[in-house]
Amino acid sequence: MLFNSVEFLVFLPLVFLAYWAIQPLTRTAAGLKTQNALLLVASYVFYGWWDWRFLSLIALSTVVDWWVGRRIHASRNARNLWLALSLGLNLGLLGYFKYANFFMASWVDAWGRLGVNVETSTLNLILPVGISFYTFQTLSYTLDIYRGKMKPTASLLEFAAFVGFFPQLVAGPIERASALLPQIQRPRTFDLTLAQSGLRLMLWGMFKKVVVADTCAPLVDNIFAHHEDYSGLTLIFGAVLFAFQIYGDFSGYSDMAIGTGRLFGIRLNTNFATPYFSRNIAEFWRRWHISLSTWFKDYVYIPLGGSRHGMAQTVRNTFVIFLVSGFWHGANWTFVAWGGLHALLFLPLLWKGQNRKHTAAPVQESGFPSWRDLMGMATTFSMVVVAWVFFRAESLDHATSYLARWGQGGLKMNTFSAAACLWIAVMMAWEWLIHIPAFRTWFTSPRRGMVLLRWSAYSCCAWFVVKHFHNQADFIYFQF
Repeated sequence: MLFNSVEFLVFLPLVFLAYWAIQPLTRTAAGLKTQNALLLVASYVFYGWWDWRFLSLIALSTVVDWWVGRRIHASRNARNLWLALSLGLNLGLLGYFKYANFFMASWVDAWGRLGVNVETSTLNLILPVGISFYTFQTLSYTLDIYRGKMKPTASLLEFAAFVGFFPQLVAGPIERASALLPQIQRPRTFDLTLAQSGLRLMLWGMFKKVVVADTCAPLVDNIFAHHEDYSGLTLIFGAVLFAFQIYGDFSGYSDMAIGTGRLFGIRLNTNFATPYFSRNIAEFWRRWHISLSTWFKDYVYIPLGGSRHGMAQTVRNTFVIFLVSGFWHGANWTFVAWGGLHALLFLPLLWKGQNRKHTAAPVQESGFPSWRDLMGMATTFSMVVVAWVFFRAESLDHATSYLARWGQGGLKMNTFSAAACLWIAVMMAWEWLIHIPAFRTWFTSPRRGMVLLRWSAYSCCAWFVVKHFHNQADFIYFQF
């Protein structure tokens, strides 16, 4: 079920009303169980809307990791075996459904390059929606128990509601059990202020997805599909459009997920923090897909030794997490190249010790960035756009051919979209302005004139969403 669908517009109010109708009963343990059971059923309906057969996979992962977590906590001598079971099952399912066809095709291609024709049949596997996200979510639970950072829950219902919580089930944010599970375990009370902020975030996320990303999408598809017919500036324009398409698409989903969670009294973690205002690549990765970046840092980079054992191991570990992160995104060498390119861009910062240079937002009280910050943002965005070409391309040959034509010719005006540029400008201007303290204070003022201005802005945003709502395009990260 898509957030930007008519089905979801019916589903959400029904679940919301039933959920809070039960709320007075949650003062008792039985009432809380009923509310969590409703949340779990709603989540499984939401997930099963694509293909009900894949419910068996998420149910299997849920039951096994709940049981393994209890075994790890209770065991002294077999903890490693129980953890291996969790890792084997989760990574095995993820590897089979996501990478089996890729490895088989790579095997055939490798022999083909040596002149050997290998006959094999493809598995034609369908990738279960969200498997990369809920797999990492359940793995973090067993890993944290193994490390002694949390205790397992005795309730399978609570754990299943945590894993299946529908707003973030399909494309994140990837929530840790230590943050989300306690919210499932305790009674929730309706918070009007939290719900209002959730609705605003949902509206803004819908605008970014439906108006910005889906306006860019057909232009990007056309330019990338027929790149050999276009000039260099047109191809650069297409790559820039894709950068904003994927940002509007993915951050829009995260905003809608976080906003929906607030309607149910659940606070999800921020997943994007204005990444295109970053002044170097390290800052970009602290602001882009934060839940995945921190997951790899905590469960891959640090266990490998992090940056504690000299520059050589730091460089190795950096390449490992970027390459693994790239491969996590999809079964294609283009994603590996995308991750490897970001690792290369990261290296100069490591060598100079500047990878932690920018930790505060570039937005200043005056609202204007310094020239140094502005140049840093422009340079970083340019590097990110080049890397996005590999992410979007169908193959490595496609990516290199696309980039090779950047120096050829000017911009064909029939590929230019004033509408796309306008919506991108609106999105980025708002995300800059709202981080200026003086503007935020002015815009949220309780004065009658400001209330009228705010509601006019909300109404305009909603009108444009409705106007573009017929698109109903899939979210890009559903394929991961």
